[in-house]
Amino acid sequence: MARGIVAYGAYVPYWRLQRAAIGNALGAGGGKGTRAVASYDEDATSMGVEAARLALRAAPDDVTPAAVLFSTASPPYLDKTNANAIHAALGLDASVMSADVGGAVRSGLIPMALGNSASYSVLAVLADVRTGLPGSADERDGGDGSAAFLWADHDDVIAELTAFACATDEFLDRWRVPGEPASHVWEERFGEQVYVPLADQAINDALKSVGVTADELDHVVITGVHARAARSVAKRIGARPESYAPDLGATIGNAGTAQLGIGLAEALDRAEPGQLVMLVQLADGASVVVLRVTDAITRYRIHAAATVAAQIESGRDDLPYITFLTWRGFLDREPPRRPDPEAYYGPPAHRTEAWKFAFVGSRCTDCGFVHLPPARVCTNCNAVDQMAPVSLADTPATIATYTIDRLAYSLSPPTVAAVLDFDGGGRYTCELTDVDPDTVAIGQRVELTFRRVLTAKAIHNYFWKARPIRSAGGA
Repeated sequence: MARGIVAYGAYVPYWRLQRAAIGNALGAGGGKGTRAVASYDEDATSMGVEAARLALRAAPDDVTPAAVLFSTASPPYLDKTNANAIHAALGLDASVMSADVGGAVRSGLIPMALGNSASYSVLAVLADVRTGLPGSADERDGGDGSAAFLWADHDDVIAELTAFACATDEFLDRWRVPGEPASHVWEERFGEQVYVPLADQAINDALKSVGVTADELDHVVITGVHARAARSVAKRIGARPESYAPDLGATIGNAGTAQLGIGLAEALDRAEPGQLVMLVQLADGASVVVLRVTDAITRYRIHAAATVAAQIESGRDDLPYITFLTWRGFLDREPPRRPDPEAYYGPPAHRTEAWKFAFVGSRCTDCGFVHLPPARVCTNCNAVDQMAPVSLADTPATIATYTIDRLAYSLSPPTVAAVLDFDGGGRYTCELTDVDPDTVAIGQRVELTFRRVLTAKAIHNYFWKARPIRSAGGA
């Protein structure tokens, strides 16, 4: 039995923004490629849930998290623990501890380090929503996404941490005070001058502790929000050219806190037994992790979730720049002409937590009828209090009928609502997301996704929506 990663998942949002669209709208600030964009109903917490769900689907049956650690530099809440919503959406037992470990890009490494060193199973979740002022480099080069890794002592560990090294220095490179919508960045040459020697030190220390040279590495992943420094470090490592990971920045951008995890997930998607993976993170210093992939990776792939490459392929890259600005809050547009939605209240939400966060309905033990939301009295056979909980969050469904509402309140009108028939029983009317209204059809297959439905009175209302099942080549 060894300690290491037993399951992982990465989540890349459906939407992409063509960088050229920025230049076309503003006359400057564009570029080549695309960046991943969290939808209007997504945030760091909801994306963290999606990555965690992918990881737990592929986890060994005898491993469940004893702790959920969440890291993000874009927390939906301050003071309140964001990891609790992830805990609830996963339907974990109350005995499972959850905590936020975040606030900065470098914080993404902490849940991973704690996962490796703890004596219990740890679900490390990394997520970020990156933005910047219109026309800025952060807007152009940023990206949104999440990743999750389940660490445990197990016979089927798929990757073991073999080295960790760090070089820390205090310097003003990137910063943002609470409440600011975008970061401040110092001049690039200064950052490069500081980062490169720190990276040299950490990389040399990590390789020395493993007893290998750079040309023996099979996968090299370099992350950090200082692109110039990252390029310089890549040239100095001395690894074989084919070992460097694909440039995810060209397709999804840099996801900040989550980029380390997405890069590792992409490397594990391709890695073979016995190979070495080195992660380099440049953020307020340099941190280096070296992992060795085990033979268990071959068996793991039989049950693994969608790869990073498949999710990139299944995205949609025609998001209008005006819509992107609206979703990010930089453009305040006239809402549909219906009353604004009201905030939900704490006590009733807590009483229905299993339904609201984990999508747990009830199945009549007398006749087998499934109720969504859960009920005490069976609408099929009238049995009273003869119910068993049934979770349908991971159950596919089929659209029985649908409607398109062009008046309902939404940051991305029109709203599409559908009546869903779940496999094995259960019917529910649900809003669709990540969908082209012109392509919705009766009989279409959909899956549930955890979303931030709305924010009112500074309260984020999380619940479940449905989306077309994503596959490479389109949704």
